[in-house]
Amino acid sequence: MAAVPVWARAQMRIEGQTFAPTARVAGASLVLNGVGLRAVAWFKGFTAGLYLQNKASTVEQVQALPGAKRLEMRMLQEVAAAEFVKAFRKGMERNAADTELPRLAERMVLFENLVNAVGTVRKGDRINLDLEPGRGTLFSVNGTLRGEAIAGDDFYAVLLRSFIGEHPFDNKLKAGLLGQRA
Repeated sequence: MAAVPVWARAQMRIEGQTFAPTARVAGASLVLNGVGLRAVAWFKGFTAGLYLQNKASTVEQVQALPGAKRLEMRMLQEVAAAEFVKAFRKGMERNAADTELPRLAERMVLFENLVNAVGTVRKGDRINLDLEPGRGTLFSVNGTLRGEAIAGDDFYAVLLRSFIGEHPFDNKLKAGLLGQRA
């Protein structure tokens, strides 16, 4: 296994949440690319960290990176799963090409069912959205895998664009995940 470069060894802290400098997904060692906060006015919903095989500062660079990826969210508020589902659907619809949506429709429903089965996410919960190449998108809450993988790297790509794409949930969150100053 290759040594982790010095620049990739720093943990990052935001809103009292510390993100480890590395994570392992599907046997791959990933580095923390950046962290951000999802907030609307005074309401702080969650912090997030993006883990990749190499640092990237644009959505194009992130999407071009092969291999495993992780988006880790740390909940700062209690939220009903139905609210997450609504936000994820809106984010994917805003960031998918018209030609992608029909191919993603069934998998979006599968993902929504996994999220709805959680019921409510609570303050302090950790949600991981992992890409395991060849297997698909894995959804876990507090380290427990929920359901089966959602097949296809294309599904994860659009889901991730909801956070860092052209029409992200939050521009400051996007900047943070891409390692930029908001």
